[in-house]
Amino acid sequence: MDMAKVSLRRIVGAALTLGLLLPLTGCRDGGAAADGKPAVIAPGRPGEKARTLSPEQAAKELPDDTPNTADRAYVRNMIEHHGQALTMSALAPDRASADGVKRLAERIAAAQKPEIGAMEGWAARNPAPSAAAGGHDHAAMPGMATEQQLKELSGARGPDFDRLFLALMTAHHEGALKMTGEVLAAGNNAAVEEMANEVAATQAAEIHRMRAMG
Repeated sequence: MDMAKVSLRRIVGAALTLGLLLPLTGCRDGGAAADGKPAVIAPGRPGEKARTLSPEQAAKELPDDTPNTADRAYVRNMIEHHGQALTMSALAPDRASADGVKRLAERIAAAQKPEIGAMEGWAARNPAPSAAAGGHDHAAMPGMATEQQLKELSGARGPDFDRLFLALMTAHHEGALKMTGEVLAAGNNAAVEEMANEVAATQAAEIHRMRAMG
């Protein structure tokens, strides 16, 4: 992702959404809106003065963050990826013996359920062009457990379940980090970037916790 575009997007986006949208009135001496309408104070580059823009002008200066193929693939695949993590986590209450494993499974579910909701909402707002739609091999995604591994996990109990759960979920999270790194490098959409950064932060911390438990 072009870092110059990201920086400009964040500066103008912050002006629009984080409190720099000011109802300026009066004369133009201070760069205020003469007609009393809200204006945006856009920070200038180092050594340059800030500019006063209308919301429409500020919106036009935002870099194009139209979702690209990488953004769409990430959201589509991560919904499925998270779904498998929820499936595995749902087995823990009845099968795990260690309280730490049970609590970890609860935390994973608590984090990933709302992330799935956010991704599904994004996908609904940004439908893929019909030419880009079609089937995908979700089993080929990094870190996904096989059907046989899921069967073994479902059949395990006590310490055996704990060990297998930690091994499979660590690999699962590592796969998610790989997918996240790919979209941060190749994606274009700011909302997807934010979701990917959240996934990366949460799952990196959980990997560290699982390795300490294993």
